[in-house]
Amino acid sequence: MITGSKELIRDINSTLVLETVINQGPISRANISKLLGLTKATISAIVADLINRNLVEEIGCDNTDFGRKPILLSFQKKAGHVVSVDVGVDTISVMMTDLQGENCRLKQIRTPKLKNDILDALIQVIDSMKKDKEASPYGMVGISLGIHGVVHENQVSFTPYYDLKGYDLAGKLNEYYNTPVYLENEANLSVLGEKTFKHDYPNIANISVHSGIGLGLLINNELYTGYNGRAGEFGHTIIEIDGRECPCGNHGCLEQYVSERALLKEFAVRKELASASFDILSAAYQEGDPDAAAIMDLFVKFMGILSNNVLNAYNPDIIIINSAFTIFFPQLTRRIEEALNSKMNSFVRIESSTLQDSSILLGGICVVIKNFLGIRSLNLSGKEVFE
Repeated sequence: MITGSKELIRDINSTLVLETVINQGPISRANISKLLGLTKATISAIVADLINRNLVEEIGCDNTDFGRKPILLSFQKKAGHVVSVDVGVDTISVMMTDLQGENCRLKQIRTPKLKNDILDALIQVIDSMKKDKEASPYGMVGISLGIHGVVHENQVSFTPYYDLKGYDLAGKLNEYYNTPVYLENEANLSVLGEKTFKHDYPNIANISVHSGIGLGLLINNELYTGYNGRAGEFGHTIIEIDGRECPCGNHGCLEQYVSERALLKEFAVRKELASASFDILSAAYQEGDPDAAAIMDLFVKFMGILSNNVLNAYNPDIIIINSAFTIFFPQLTRRIEEALNSKMNSFVRIESSTLQDSSILLGGICVVIKNFLGIRSLNLSGKEVFE
């Protein structure tokens, strides 16, 4: 039983009603009353308030064969818009959507080398996207920034492949736009994107393989970040004593062997090239090149080891791998699954992300929406994000 002041109980009930309309709407007042166990009078009063606040709207009547047709309620998704940014090492992606992750706009730019230039570039892109948005009651309700590194208390504490440590990017954007700005590790956003828009499991492990390797963890529907934001930094687990040097200060870290950056570097060395892109590796692999095949074998081997360790440490419902390797060559996912020989791992699902790079952006959308509305649960699976 919930106890406390009348104001607290009313606020809790209002949040529950709003969550129900968002996640299960269109829905009638009567059905909300049944689902939440609240009186029809309480529901009617809360709904009236939400309508006045431009968060809920009446959209017509439900089809029924008996009695008066109940009026259906829907979330006012166009009441504001959200900005989500993936600050990648090479590319910055910016997505703008409505309050239900729909009506999407997407722009990409090269990541500037200087951190002050990153701020200016972001402002320029966001301003250009805002011009295309219709006026709304709440306007831009928040910005999310996905950082490829460690984030703690809305500050960047470690970035191995670009220099953002100690730079108050969130504070500067907040000052410019006067709206909340949320900093989060990209792998954490990725798992939130998968949870909100694709896989509704309480326990999810999302392995992101890009410039480094990150692990986003949902445990009992809650994002797990650890004591100071470093939980899930599996790319910096040591797999070879006194191995390759890593920017984190250790030697032999996993991401020095199996990140996309490391594998492309290894392929370039084998081919005596100055550098190699994923497109070059992909084309060579499809043509049956033995060096490209060896790189894919390395990826499968190390991903199998990583998946095994994640399973034994966290026992999630599902492991999602977000990597260009598994996206373009989905058969690699099955090979990784087959590499798990332990009887302890016989019931786990390993899947390649279908959201791909947009999972980071969609996770950021989720963070902003939930904070703006003050809700804990958000399920937008099945929504058409891209127009």
